[in-house]
Amino acid sequence: MSARARFSQRVDRLPKYPAAPGYAWKGDIARLASNESPDPPLPQVLEAAQRALTDLNRYPDPTQGELRERLAHRYDVPVERIAIGNGGSDLLIAAGDALLEYGAEVIYAWPSFSMYPHLAQAAGATEIRVPLKDDFIDLDAMLGQITAATQLIVVCNPNNPTSTALPMAEIEAFLAKVPRHIWVILDEAYIEYSLVDDPDASLDILPKYANLALMRTFSKVYGLCGLRVGFVLCGSVEMCQAFYSVRQPFSVNAVAQAAASEAIQHQDAVAQRVERAIAARLQLDDGLRKLGIVPRASQANFSWFRVGDGEAEIAIVGELANRGVLVRSGTALGEAGYLRVTYGQPHENARFLSELATLL
Repeated sequence: MSARARFSQRVDRLPKYPAAPGYAWKGDIARLASNESPDPPLPQVLEAAQRALTDLNRYPDPTQGELRERLAHRYDVPVERIAIGNGGSDLLIAAGDALLEYGAEVIYAWPSFSMYPHLAQAAGATEIRVPLKDDFIDLDAMLGQITAATQLIVVCNPNNPTSTALPMAEIEAFLAKVPRHIWVILDEAYIEYSLVDDPDASLDILPKYANLALMRTFSKVYGLCGLRVGFVLCGSVEMCQAFYSVRQPFSVNAVAQAAASEAIQHQDAVAQRVERAIAARLQLDDGLRKLGIVPRASQANFSWFRVGDGEAEIAIVGELANRGVLVRSGTALGEAGYLRVTYGQPHENARFLSELATLL
């Protein structure tokens, strides 16, 4: 009997990403389970994407030159220290490949973004999960976990799924205590929604730390989830080169590059979207308080709150789905008994609150 073909051990190690349900559902659905923007792309962005379609017989620019130039202008970071990826998740996997050795340690808070466990498992590294403190990332506890084997630390600010954010002064004090041979990724996917500091406050500290990378995305406030564009502002050229060295050459398609290159030029529209998101935050979170539920003080485009134990949470998520309202299970995100609800359009938020009230 011949031996069976075997997969790489890496396949067995990789955790399954807990994707939200309901992508294929049609009809009148309130989609509040994934942290997307309820605002569609700007008309100018759609026009740029449409123009890019005429050249689909050509490969996309492997250097993402135009997009990197416009990001450099927007953030005042040299082009050679900007890396583009097929969304933030793609860049995180690249970070694991480029920055982690087999047997090394990566530190991150938990619960946090569901892609972080993939970094260690894919690279054969060891993950160190640091519990949150009152739903906030505990930077002092993370410092206490650093060993000689530590190669990478990931800090999500604002944190997904808890919606909480730390002041930049605390993060800078943390960075000053991290040994300079350890890479640090500050995941700022939701930073535009935060009122704790100016969203660009982290740019002031980037030049001070060659081991630091700021990770941001076009998926949230720019409304380009479907095209998948993320970027990293690196503290050193070498770090940026490391990201590109482990990537395929055409990882970001031409339509995505064109759309993102146009979107970054409309910062007034970004400000307006943030204002609408904050208004939705007030609407939904105030509605929760009237129901006797106390959400965390959100600095993101979603709410995080307890609804009981794990059984109650699963029952509520299921019944809301039956009523056409999709929300995210806390169990799937690392904390049983909680819900994560993305802020939608006013009528979607009102629908969610009404349906939840009937269930409670």
